[in-house]
Amino acid sequence: MVKGQRPQGRGPNLSGIEDRGGGQTTIGRRGRPRPPPGAAVIWTRSFADRHIGPDSGAETSRLLETVGVESLDELAAKAVPASILDAAAGNGLDALPPALSEHEALAELAALAGSNTVATSMIGLGYYDTLTPPVLLRNLVENPAWYTAYTPYQPEISQGRLEALLNFQTMVADLTAMEVANASMLDEATAAAEAMTLLQRANRKSKSPRLLIDTDLFPQTRTLLYTRAEPLGIEIVEADLADSALPEGDFFGVIVQQPGASGRIVDWAPVIEAAHARGALVAVGADLLALTLITPPGEQGADVCFGTTQRFGVPLGFGGPHAGYLAVHSAHARQLPGRLVGVSVDADGNLAYRLALQTREQHIRREKATSNICTAQVLLAILAAMYASYHGADGLRSLARRVHGHAQWLAAGLGDAVVHQSFFDTVLVNVPGGAEGIVAKAKGHGINLRLVDADHVAIACDEVTTDAHVVAVLDCFGAEIPVGPEGALFHGKQRPHIEVRTSEYLTAPAFTRYRTETAMLRYLRSLSDKDIALDRSMIPLGSCTMKLNAAAEMESITWPGFNRVHPYAPVEDAPGLLKLIEDLEAWLCAVTGYDRVSLQPNAGSQGEYAGLLAIRRYHLDRGDAHRDTCLIPSSAHGTNAASAAMVGMRVEVVKTRPNGDIDLDDLRAKIADHAERLACIMITYPSTHGVYEHEVAELCGLVHEAGGQVYVDGANLNALVGLARPGKFGGDVSHLNLHKTFCIPHGGGGPGVGPVAVREHLARYLPGDPLDKGSHAVSAAKYGSASILPITWAYIRMMGADGLRRATLTAIASANYIARKLDPHFPVLYTGDNGMVAHECILDLREITKQTGVTVDDVAKRLADYGFHAPTMSFPVAGTLMVEPTESENLEEIDAFIDAMIAIKAEIDQVAAGVWPVDDNPLRGAPHTAECLVGDWDHPYTREKAVYPMGVKHTRPKVWPSVRRIDGAYGDRNLVCSCPPLEAYAE
Repeated sequence: MVKGQRPQGRGPNLSGIEDRGGGQTTIGRRGRPRPPPGAAVIWTRSFADRHIGPDSGAETSRLLETVGVESLDELAAKAVPASILDAAAGNGLDALPPALSEHEALAELAALAGSNTVATSMIGLGYYDTLTPPVLLRNLVENPAWYTAYTPYQPEISQGRLEALLNFQTMVADLTAMEVANASMLDEATAAAEAMTLLQRANRKSKSPRLLIDTDLFPQTRTLLYTRAEPLGIEIVEADLADSALPEGDFFGVIVQQPGASGRIVDWAPVIEAAHARGALVAVGADLLALTLITPPGEQGADVCFGTTQRFGVPLGFGGPHAGYLAVHSAHARQLPGRLVGVSVDADGNLAYRLALQTREQHIRREKATSNICTAQVLLAILAAMYASYHGADGLRSLARRVHGHAQWLAAGLGDAVVHQSFFDTVLVNVPGGAEGIVAKAKGHGINLRLVDADHVAIACDEVTTDAHVVAVLDCFGAEIPVGPEGALFHGKQRPHIEVRTSEYLTAPAFTRYRTETAMLRYLRSLSDKDIALDRSMIPLGSCTMKLNAAAEMESITWPGFNRVHPYAPVEDAPGLLKLIEDLEAWLCAVTGYDRVSLQPNAGSQGEYAGLLAIRRYHLDRGDAHRDTCLIPSSAHGTNAASAAMVGMRVEVVKTRPNGDIDLDDLRAKIADHAERLACIMITYPSTHGVYEHEVAELCGLVHEAGGQVYVDGANLNALVGLARPGKFGGDVSHLNLHKTFCIPHGGGGPGVGPVAVREHLARYLPGDPLDKGSHAVSAAKYGSASILPITWAYIRMMGADGLRRATLTAIASANYIARKLDPHFPVLYTGDNGMVAHECILDLREITKQTGVTVDDVAKRLADYGFHAPTMSFPVAGTLMVEPTESENLEEIDAFIDAMIAIKAEIDQVAAGVWPVDDNPLRGAPHTAECLVGDWDHPYTREKAVYPMGVKHTRPKVWPSVRRIDGAYGDRNLVCSCPPLEAYAE
């Protein structure tokens, strides 16, 4: 047993010069830190100074001067309603500890990691220790070109991660023998829950509300199925389907596990055939490594496959983040939730990738959406795909044989105590009355086994299992050690041969070309070069808060003390992790004004779901089952309505006024119409329109008076931290996006964390332990994506109260600066009282489009030629761009973006003046690749204008999009969801 200290060469360098200011230095008139009395005049900047882009002197002064205020405090007073504004001395942040320097914070994290125990994990249940190839750790996980990217909604500058996600889809489809896989799910249990509702939607023949599940499902998967089923009126029936016939009655679906929680392998083909004969569809939770050897579910007739890709190079992480998967046959492709990468063509006819189909439809359909999933686990999905690419089919098969060989060796030594003769990696052992003693003895050897019950122990082998581990486990049972892993007999009989798969897999070039580190290194670099991430430029996406993900925040997530602990390990193994979680829960309560926080939800969508589920259960416990109506403003995020529908609520839309605020007259009317049925209202604050609505306290009061609860969507919390607390101005529950306000990287569309925060009366309804079937858990692990929580812990610990408040005010100042500068060129659609916006602003292009034909798409694509990612397009208002600079961008970068937008407006004016036709101008032709310059040029604008719009001597580094504008309609008509063959690349 070893303690979880970082390996040599990783973690904080405590021998260097410390920041003696500790983040608490005072600021002089010129923005320079002032030394405290008696201190040595040797200075490093505080972390807050490193995190916040505009310096606290001249740059901030320029921002404020343009906005028309003299100080950040005056800005707060003008922008934020006085009724909710906290005084700087009474904003709840006094509960936070003093700010630390980067080195000091890393030292505290090292101590927390070191207090954890990294035991040999043989627990299993869908979580297995694995070895991340160093080339992937250094060049993918630790590379900001990958982890700071956003969801690939601008595909022309996202081709690298789209190709990597297509590899993931191909890997899953190949191994499961299904035709279409999506670009990842949040974890295995949530993938199973999505599979359940997919079966019900897709089964048009059955009207039954019943779902049949096998008793050998992973317990956390069973729990989430119950959580998700109850509000939807789905009745779950459990049965041992391997040893008995299907129960009587009709079912819309059947869900089984391969291998099961007990480790057994079952030939599910007869069960699938019987289910189909009864009119039911079947989903199989399948281990992808096992599928390299055994018959895949797709070849047995399964309709849906789900599972996790965690064991493909993604650390245990105390539960996450891990990429789940979901795969179907083509007939159900349009029912598939989440993201789907397909192959299309660009303007020059070249192969190009894009998000397809329901990626957009989910948000457009709102309460009729099939899922509320709007993020996934992109970074982890890419890691898993690259792991498969690096190992290839032969490497994965060899690894699977090694894992299975160790399990066979264990079984050979344990003889007739082994319950199942057919297994892959997990051996279930019958030791009547002796299970606890065996587990305790193994713990003394530094090995964690799984205590199933008083009579049974489960032992799971994985990539990290060694011969020595097998010998140690057998010794704990007092078993005779067989001669070797090939010990031929299983209690006097030949063991079942599980290697029955005959179909090929992973034959596409992505899985055959990159066997050497040199090849993989160059492949990763070539892909990242095709993308725009935060390491290259500002990403001004409104509502997404793409801020700095500091290296000091990121460093500890690769330490074994945080990422090699099993989520179901004994509690005494994880004191450091539990202390970190306890700290974070307390700090988030202080920031938001709520009483309790659960860190379990592993995405904002899951936080929304958990919060609404708490409201629903609160009303049910009070005997108010009739309260099932959720009021949602028309401007709200699409996921709000989808989440409400998922907890069984009816959605009623509240109108907004012409100025963008919620229409309180319409709200009063809706409350009157639904007073007896009102469950809650969901609002985003500041509003989705980017302003502080001054009537928010009154709004909350109206809903409370009618017996409803107030849900405040925390997507825009970056405009509130240190200024106002939703738990104090009327909110009963909020979810928080740690991947927005609190610096966890977006990772190209995941990972994320969406904690749910509640007032005390809802605390008992927070999600519980997923190993408890009645816990209403929403994630497979109790603390969700625990291994990335150190990022947020480090951010808060290094910023401190003053730094957090200054960050919020700087984000507001920067947004108002952009609004002032761009309003003469692109009118700002909404402002609050005093003409202020919050942390983002909406630029209205609708009149420009009407007069010139130039669209928001044209502007977005043209920005790529200027080296920028586009703002958020057509949300929440069609024909607009929503811009959010965050606090991390310095004035030089903000001005460069403003200059680009003004230059683009000048190009639009040229179109309006007839200099360039509407269908052939630099905007409609954008983005421009290097390749398009070398062919024939038949455009009314020059090549130089196309690719160097600011002039060839402009100092900003040139970003070369890898494809021209992509044909979206072609991609949806000709859906291709797996890697093209080598011939396609040759063509």
